[in-house]
Amino acid sequence: MTNTLDTDVLIVGAGPVGLTLAMDLAQRGIKVMVAEIRRYAEPPNVKCNHVSARTMEQFRRLGVAGKLRQAGLPEDYPNDVVFRTSMTGVELTRIPIPCRRDRYTETVGPDTGWPTPEPPHRINQIYLEPILLEHAAAQSGVTLLNRTQVLDISQASDGVEATLLDINTNTQRKLRARYLVGCDGGSSGVRKQMGAKLEGTAVIQRVQSTFIRTPKLRAMLPGRPAWCYYSVNPRRCGTVFAIDGHDTWLVHNHLNAEEPEFDSVDRDQSIRDILGVGPDFEYEVISKEDWVGRRLVANRFRNGNVFIAGDAAHLWVPYAGYGMNAGIADATNLAWLLAARLQGWADESMLDAYEAERQPITEQVSYFVMDHAQKMIKARRAVPPNIEAEDADGAAARALIGQEAYDLNVQQFCCAGLNFGYFYSGSPIMVTDEEQPPGYTMGGFTPSTVPGCRAPHFWLDDGRSLYDVLGAGYTLLRFDGSVDAAPLIAAAKVARLPLQVIDLQGQSAVPEAYRHKLVLCRSDQHVVWRGDQVPVQPEQLVDILRGVRRQQLKLAA
Repeated sequence: MTNTLDTDVLIVGAGPVGLTLAMDLAQRGIKVMVAEIRRYAEPPNVKCNHVSARTMEQFRRLGVAGKLRQAGLPEDYPNDVVFRTSMTGVELTRIPIPCRRDRYTETVGPDTGWPTPEPPHRINQIYLEPILLEHAAAQSGVTLLNRTQVLDISQASDGVEATLLDINTNTQRKLRARYLVGCDGGSSGVRKQMGAKLEGTAVIQRVQSTFIRTPKLRAMLPGRPAWCYYSVNPRRCGTVFAIDGHDTWLVHNHLNAEEPEFDSVDRDQSIRDILGVGPDFEYEVISKEDWVGRRLVANRFRNGNVFIAGDAAHLWVPYAGYGMNAGIADATNLAWLLAARLQGWADESMLDAYEAERQPITEQVSYFVMDHAQKMIKARRAVPPNIEAEDADGAAARALIGQEAYDLNVQQFCCAGLNFGYFYSGSPIMVTDEEQPPGYTMGGFTPSTVPGCRAPHFWLDDGRSLYDVLGAGYTLLRFDGSVDAAPLIAAAKVARLPLQVIDLQGQSAVPEAYRHKLVLCRSDQHVVWRGDQVPVQPEQLVDILRGVRRQQLKLAA
């Protein structure tokens, strides 16, 4: 490697994860190049249908949440999840979810009252990704290299050299970067070249998925429209997502264990059985989107100056929408660590925190979703043969299946636990104390300021979100103005560690979880330390936060 770099960070892949990483780094003043094999603004596949609250919190910080709220389904289109005997059949149960127009104001239902400035947003990737792309392209410091393939990478102690292929001209060139991040999907070439391997369960279920257009379907649907339709009948069980709220739909046909190939069953007949329509019903196949549900996590997320994120690092059944959203959590975690190092105030070992924090939590979430997938597979195999019968026994079967479906699935569509309950334990840049983080489930959690947890949200008396006042580095929340923070401020200044202090004494909406006078947070809203006074040797805390030391702090007497 020479000392001349073309960019600070080379990102491979311009999907939602790579674009989020680019936006976050650029906002921190880091020079970024993004290599992508597709043409600029080439439409993405119709994949992700949901942006989690935790992701929307980060998009708010990056200044793109408002744009996303205005896109996707029509503003008054219900985001409900409904279970029926077929999409056009008898309703079994319904999970009410507000339309985007009412997302901030609705108070009734299991998907309201989120402890966040940014509730979830239902939007398909075909609308999401272009907005992220436009926002990223407008950032100074971001260079998009479309129709560019990364052929190979080599490392030295001071960076990475990548061989790039211009697909249009079939010419190659070298590019030098301090760090490289593979956001290049499940078949990641970066993962393979850095020597990482996916481990876990290779196949949980195959899904025959079809993106269709049919203007006639919506008028045939009984009752209130929905964002997601589950069809439950003895012929085929499947899921249908409304994409534009008018003509386009994504149909997932969940194959059974004895149907090992995507063409094991007739696609057309399966679609008709899921929709509940006859042979004369017309629809157009836009694309086939078949996929395999897995539970795979890479055995390493970093090798020297090379990192992986998103599907390159973990693949699982996207229940609760936690496929893309987990990848975006990777990106926002890694962005601030890389920026800290490139800005010169962090030690190289601070980057160890990425794998230490993200690998265990993705492993944990992968088991959450695999467990849910297995329960759903079991439920699909247990559909009673008389569920469509027009008699008392049929009505009783529908009532039972409906209740079971609601109880099982409300937790994945209203998944406060996966959003707000997860925590980073064992991080080298956090200071643990005697209290253990509270446990959480897919649907529920206990707000906590235990280091590693997400700082519980609250609204300031002036109407701002707590998260809106957090700095780009570390923020000390001071709930008692009499506590002297000057020694910590001075130690941070000496080390060039970015630290701001926010005085919150007297705020009326502070959650009970804030029991300490001082709570130290980082820009991604995770707590890193708390106490009632500054440590006796504050420079030790600063060194831990910079990745310089990992020794236990000496607390105040």
